[in-house]
Amino acid sequence: MRCSEIVNILEIMRLGELGLTYREIAASTKCGRSTVGEVKKRCKDAGLTYETARVMGGAELKALLFPATAAVKTRVIVDWESVHRWLKSGKRRNLQIAWENYRLENEGGLGYSQFCRQYRAWKDSAGKTVTMVQEHEPGKEVYIDWIGDTLDCVVDPGTGEILTAHFFVSCLGYSCYPYAEAFPNEKMESWLTANIHALEHYDGVPSMAVPDNTSTAVTKPHYYDTKLNPTYLDFAQHYGIAIVPARPYRARDKSLVEGSVAWLESWLLEWLRGQWYFSFDELNKAIKTRVKALAERPFKKRPGSRASDFEEFDKPALRPLPPTRFEIVEYATRRVPDSYHLEYDGYYYSVHHSLYRQEVTLRATPTTIEVINGNRERVALHVRRYSGTRYVTEPAHMTEGHRRQAENSRRTGADYKAWAATVGENTCTVIERMLKAQTFEETAYRSCMGVMQFSKKFTPELLEEACGRALEIGSPTYTTVKNLMQNPKPEKQPQPLPKHGNLRSPAEFS
Repeated sequence: MRCSEIVNILEIMRLGELGLTYREIAASTKCGRSTVGEVKKRCKDAGLTYETARVMGGAELKALLFPATAAVKTRVIVDWESVHRWLKSGKRRNLQIAWENYRLENEGGLGYSQFCRQYRAWKDSAGKTVTMVQEHEPGKEVYIDWIGDTLDCVVDPGTGEILTAHFFVSCLGYSCYPYAEAFPNEKMESWLTANIHALEHYDGVPSMAVPDNTSTAVTKPHYYDTKLNPTYLDFAQHYGIAIVPARPYRARDKSLVEGSVAWLESWLLEWLRGQWYFSFDELNKAIKTRVKALAERPFKKRPGSRASDFEEFDKPALRPLPPTRFEIVEYATRRVPDSYHLEYDGYYYSVHHSLYRQEVTLRATPTTIEVINGNRERVALHVRRYSGTRYVTEPAHMTEGHRRQAENSRRTGADYKAWAATVGENTCTVIERMLKAQTFEETAYRSCMGVMQFSKKFTPELLEEACGRALEIGSPTYTTVKNLMQNPKPEKQPQPLPKHGNLRSPAEFS
């Protein structure tokens, strides 16, 4: 019998008592005439009337009319709660594996299709498949994330290199008012800059931010004991905002931003696709214009738009921004190597050579690199570099020998001439001739340094005299000057007068 629903049974009883024919009742209840006859017979056998049946429960009525069907039980009772818990405890577990494990213990148990059907029926009855409606208060939450898709749409005008754009997106919980910005990467600096720009775009601060479990936000994703990235925590404290990351693998926790991501992927990224920009500033200007137009589009099923809801509800509920913008700071721990230069973002910054092998902390802002020792004392401060030479060295950090070597390596031919001029004309002439004697004057720099060092080892006067003698003999070279400095010209001794009769003795003048 197909027509066993309680509503149809009651309707057959009601229409039968009104005197309708089997054909009329069958047409009204969409049942066969034989079914109508069967129901009426069972009701008559049970002594049921419509008035009595309508106040009975569905299970009670079925048990009375169809006792054999009600007595049918499932062949094997399955602990569906345990099955469900097992499925949720591992990412790679599925119903096929669950059923195979079940059949190992129950040889004559349910088949796979019946196992799946009964499990899904249990989930529906246990409320495991229903979703919770999330009520959002104006100005309470901002949802933030990176869009999964990227675009190769930025061209470096200097090199012609094609750069990949990564897209940050945020939206407020109540109005879904969006903000989007493109960056060359998804590193900490880009993440914090995006968060700052989003709050400045909204011109206010919500109570909490709900990010994904990206490493720039969370160092330890855990439902009960989440550890935030220290730099992101500094950001939260500066703006007085609570960071409440979504649960790992729970997209519904941030369904708003996921919906906004899908919406912007369709209406923003597809609009950008195929266009070329020559800087990220140019790209972000286009994004700002496009997102503003999208936010002002009217809703399809209710009045207003994202922009109008933001102005009316979210914006008045936001707290004011702090008077100063958050300074982006990143921390990194390093052990000082033998080169006493610490690497950060591809560049190397010096600390005092005495810190060799000690562990220090780098505090990096967009403009500075600060080095802090274990006693929380600043031991070095550098201007952060984004281009140019990779090594940033403070001369005071170097050993004496390294400092002299560095000074020497930076000198040019003009520097040696200027240095020689402070000693004297002969020295300057020797240095000039030594530089001119080489096809490439750089090959004469060490010889020039050797000559000029004699002014420190001996005296400038002796060097000037030796250079003069080197010029006299026509050999203005380092070796000649060295030999002349080590073997100075002996002083002239007065020659005694020859003895003869005209000389008077000293006694005669006394």
